[in-house]
Amino acid sequence: MTLAERLITLMDHLGLARAHVATQMTGDVAGLAATAPERMGGLVLCVPSRLDPTPFSAVSDRMLMIAGARGMTAEVTARAQPRLPGSRRLVLADYDAPGWADVVTDRTGPIIEGLTGFLPAHDASVPVSVPAMGTAGGLTYRTTGSGPALLLLPFFLAPSQWDAAIPALSERFTVIVPGGRHLGGVAALEDRAMAPSYRGMVRTLLDTMAPRPGDTILDVGCGSGALDRMLAHHYGAANRLIATDLNPFLLREAAALAAEDGVDATIRFQEANAEALPFPDASFDCAFTVTVLEECDADRALRELWRVVRPGGRVGVIVRAIDMPQWWHLDLPDALRQAVTIPPQSVGSKGVADGSLYGRMREAGFGRVTCFPSLVTLDHPDGPIWRYREDHVLAGLTEAETTVWRRATDAARARGLLFMAHPMHCAVGFK
Repeated sequence: MTLAERLITLMDHLGLARAHVATQMTGDVAGLAATAPERMGGLVLCVPSRLDPTPFSAVSDRMLMIAGARGMTAEVTARAQPRLPGSRRLVLADYDAPGWADVVTDRTGPIIEGLTGFLPAHDASVPVSVPAMGTAGGLTYRTTGSGPALLLLPFFLAPSQWDAAIPALSERFTVIVPGGRHLGGVAALEDRAMAPSYRGMVRTLLDTMAPRPGDTILDVGCGSGALDRMLAHHYGAANRLIATDLNPFLLREAAALAAEDGVDATIRFQEANAEALPFPDASFDCAFTVTVLEECDADRALRELWRVVRPGGRVGVIVRAIDMPQWWHLDLPDALRQAVTIPPQSVGSKGVADGSLYGRMREAGFGRVTCFPSLVTLDHPDGPIWRYREDHVLAGLTEAETTVWRRATDAARARGLLFMAHPMHCAVGFK
């Protein structure tokens, strides 16, 4: 099933001919907006950092974009609005919203006011009764409140998701919160972990770390737990695996997916901050972290990783590489090709997403640092991680350039050669 079909199945299950929708991940609703716009009431895009305007043309007159005052969300929504006639834009004063921002907690009042002021002007079904929770179309859901139906789809990485706004929204709407492996950041992380080159990169990291039977392994920033499940299947019960994340939402989803996969007894999930790990010194034989140090104080996190491994322990680190070009296997005009080789410049003020990772590991105390920049190839253009990266490109193109891009991707797809590759910095250090 496509994600649009899953959402329609969920709506049919709940008896909803039409529902309001709010989301950060534009790719989660693009298919529904393009193929079944009549099923959508008001649409709210809450701090999207990627946005291809094309699929939303049929719903633009009932669309609200909430953006930060600066940063990627400000840029992509301002650029998209002229191509979405009738759409409205709400700017959160003095606020930047990177992909990992906990925006609803940070700006609860303005976001509630934005939704409650905008959505009632558009039609949505008022359910007579809906189950408090359940599953439909492969999506889990929980409901609360009464009034017109409002689907709150997951954010990418926000730790508390929509939680801060749900009590107030439930006074005006029947709030339906879908979840599971097919939506939001969980879907993107799961899809990424299925790419053969991504798994190969992680296996190289693990082979270099070389855990021995009986070694304890720590994952800092486990996300959906996809890599931990891979390790559990590979090592079995020979190694104790502790998977941590700062994000309680992702931890809940990761635990559910581990149980579904039959490896929940092998992995212990625990909330933890990479900058202040809740473990004694020298607690682990191995530790690793994948695409986490971009979003925190990287130097502090590296010192924490050094602290919690034993003498002789190994630590593996992978971060995005915004200092190297990405590559789309497409026949494009030179100017357009050059523009789309720039990867998303998404990194926190104290994060690391460039070649300075290698020197930082030495400065944190690691010796024998093995460095291996890698390319991750994506070749599933209907998957969520492809959509996430392609939407970043399309957010920066003009309408004419988008037409050229579509022709090129259609031609590459017809040849069976539609793929892209993006760089990562990888290293293993020894204590």
